[in-house]
Parts: sequence; C-alpha cells; structure tokens
Amino acid sequence: MDSGVVVVGAGPTGLVAAVELALRGVAVEVVERRAQPSGQSRGGGVHPRTCEMLHMRGLLDAVSARAVPGENVGGHFAGLPVPLDATAWRTRWPAGLMIPQDRIEAVLEQRLHELGVAVRRGTALVDVSVGDDRVEATVEGPDGRATLVARSLVACDGGHSTVRTLTGTPFPGRAGTMAAVSADVELAGRGPTVPRTVRHISEHTHHGGGYWMMSHPLGDGADPATPYRIVVGHAGPAPERDDPVTADEVAVALAAVHGPETTLARLRWGTRFSDAARQVEHYRAGPLLFAGDAAHIHAPVGGQGLNLGVQDAMNLGWKLAAHLRGRADVLDTYHDERHPVGARVIATARAQSLLMNPAPEADDAWALRGIVTDLLRLPEANRHIAGLMSGLSLRYDLGDDHPLVGARLPDLSLDAGDGPTTVAALQHSGHGLLLELDGEPGVRELVAGVDRVGARVLDSPVGTGLDARRVLVRPDGYVAWADTGADPTPDAALRRWFGAPAPAPVA
Repeated sequence: MDSGVVVVGAGPTGLVAAVELALRGVAVEVVERRAQPSGQSRGGGVHPRTCEMLHMRGLLDAVSARAVPGENVGGHFAGLPVPLDATAWRTRWPAGLMIPQDRIEAVLEQRLHELGVAVRRGTALVDVSVGDDRVEATVEGPDGRATLVARSLVACDGGHSTVRTLTGTPFPGRAGTMAAVSADVELAGRGPTVPRTVRHISEHTHHGGGYWMMSHPLGDGADPATPYRIVVGHAGPAPERDDPVTADEVAVALAAVHGPETTLARLRWGTRFSDAARQVEHYRAGPLLFAGDAAHIHAPVGGQGLNLGVQDAMNLGWKLAAHLRGRADVLDTYHDERHPVGARVIATARAQSLLMNPAPEADDAWALRGIVTDLLRLPEANRHIAGLMSGLSLRYDLGDDHPLVGARLPDLSLDAGDGPTTVAALQHSGHGLLLELDGEPGVRELVAGVDRVGARVLDSPVGTGLDARRVLVRPDGYVAWADTGADPTPDAALRRWFGAPAPAPVA
C-alpha cells in the first residue's frame, strides 16, 4: 500500500505530526502497536507554548475541557517550592494546563479522524527498508502482515523506538544514574501533606529512607476518591528496570513521604524510568525522520518530554508537507532548529535530576537546592527558567537580527475587518500568515499556503506592542520576516519558507 508518510507511534508527538500532514492534504498512515489507548496519565501537563500551538489549530478548547479542574499555578523546576511564572512572556496561558496524556491523545485522535485518517492500532512495525527517496515499512496487525510504501517515515515511537533499532540508528548519550517510578494510584487514606488541588503540585519532600515524591490529583482534589498521579524516587538500591511496579513498594513510599495516614487503595498502573540522557545525532536521514522520545530521552521532570515532542511535530509537519508537495525545500531546517532545542532540554533535565536526587548525606547538593530556590524567587531568574521550561523563550536563528525574527508571535487580539479575532484564530488552517498592520482590513490568500491579513491590534491580555508594520509568520507560529523599514518586502522569506513569488505591492 502506497502512502505519502508513515507515522510510527500514536502518542501526542505522532498524532500531532499526522494532523499537521493531513491538514495539508498529505496521505498519511499512523501505526500503533497498542491495541487500545493506554488510559494512563504519563505526561501530566501542557506547557504554555504547547497551549499556544494547540490553540493555533483550534484544539485547545477541547483539551481545556478535559483538563484537571482547579487552579493551575505554573510549572516547576526540579520540584522546588517556587512556581514558575510565565506571565512576562506575553502568553494567554502562563500556567499551562494540568491534563493526563491519554486525554490529550483522545482529542488529537478525534481531530485526525475528522481529517479522514484512522490510527491502525494493534499494528507493530517488524521491518524497515530505507532508500534514497522512499521507505518500505513492514507491519503486522489484526489483518496480518502488510508492507507500507511511503515517501517518508516519521519515527514517533518513544524512548525504546523500534524504528531506531531496526534501522541501526545510533542513540548516544549516558545511562541513568537514578531510578524512579511514575504511577496512577487511588488512596484509601490521605494524610495532611497530600495535595488536594494542583496548587500544591511539585512540593518536594525528603524523609527517612531517602524517598522523594511529587504528586497531584487527576480530578477534583476535594473528593477523597480522587486518583493521583505520583512520581517517586529512592536514594537506595533500585529494582531492575523491567521489574513490574508493585502495590507494596508504592504503599511504602507513600507512607514514608506523607506519613502512615496515607494508604494505598489501588495501583492503576506504574512504570519505571531513569534519568538516562540520549539524543540521535541526526533528526533526518533522507526520508527517515525522528521526533519526540524517539529522537531524545531525558529524565521526565517538569513535564518537558510531552511538550518537546509536540513542538517537534509542529516544526516538522508543515516542512515535510512542503517538501513532499514540491513547494519549498526546508526539511533540513527541522534538524537544524530542533536538535539544539532537544540538547538544551536534556541539559535542563539533567540539572533538575541532580537537584531532585541528592543523597541524604550530600550536604553540598542540599545547599545547592537552597540557592537555586532563592534564585527562583527573583523575578528575572524565574522569568528566564519559565521561558526555558515552557519553550516560550525559544528563538530560532533565521539569519536576521531583528528581535521578532525567529521568535514566536504572541497571540495578539486583532480586528481584521469582521470583528475581533486573534492571531491564533487566523492560523487554524495551518497556513503561513502575512500580517499587515498598516494594510486594508480583511483576510485573503496571498499565495498558496500563505494568508495575507490586514488588521489593527486591539487591547489584549498579551499587550499591544509589536515593533513592526508587517510580519510573516510560519505555520508553526514563528516569525520569518519583519518589516522595520530596512527590509521592506518579504520576498526572500516567502521564497525561502514557502517557495512563493513576491506578493503584489501594498497599496
């Protein structure tokens, strides 16, 4: 069976990549070895920048409706007791959303279904043959064995990627130095230190026996029956990586951290992880591409993994579609832009792992925790780390010194001629956007894949300042060109990113 792209893995990364491709008319097959959605929380939240990207495709309302109720008060760094505040980054969602991963996957899979693509569940990849300009993927599922022939294959199949194994793709880095457990649990009894709302997420404790734990409710924390997502580590000897997580070990950890009043009713699921840090050397190898945990792994602290993968997919999807349809040859910029981002996230995860796992006798490490906690209370330091953790501070090097170019465009409130709208609302189509703040109000196609919008900026939660009369915004929300007078036309940027001719002169 021929297809434009085969996406391996139906987690958030694979689903977003498939949605982006299908949105642009690319024939896509999604294969997933699990027969059913996992029903597991796993990645537990959506960072501010990921919220913005989901809003750009009209998906955030559905995600928000499934989020954990309560007041989200921002992310954290290494579980330190100072919430990160992303307000200064001019975003509508400075706190992000607390939502289990399976609920995000349900929203994305529904959107993919609306675009005419069904996930082939219970279908395992068993062989891959990679040529210069095509890939043959042999899969085995409920209907037997089949070979999918595609122009590209996107590996989104996690940290233990089958695609990496079958293709012999190196995965350099370092092995883990600590072991921890992530689990969804139901409690029979709840002591006073167990968080009842997401306000208390990330409170880091360290008691006798060397345990540390972070936990948050997966529903209304006021209800005693609320299930919890916990992440727990231990400074002592750890079980083997493949040993099943047991109810007894979780019960012991809960009592050690939260006291004997906190007792376990049921272990829904549990998995072991480490702080191993690895990254493929090349995100693109001809028609083979890697994204999400298939491209990089790190300690799952601060919720960066899910968000990094979704942002990989948003960067990749439109570029791969443009490449396959012969519109613009920008696919190599996927590696150029995202590999350094992955390396930076690995570095921040390693730093957090060090801060989260000092042994009880390691006085120097505990002193460092105190210093970093004090630093996070400084607004400028907190802003920097919040931008780093969320992706809001990311700026790609696009060869232009203007501070807007390469950075995300905040979701400004606009009047485009038909009443109030926002930048994100204008990006639901997945098109590029030439935003003209000195042009005639209205939305019209500039060239294939780019909308030309005349608008004026309204008051909005993200402010009104925009140091340019016109900006060209890529489909992933990053500014490709800004008119400041020195470069009055977007011709070069249009040709580079969209393979498009110059627009007609502005009246």
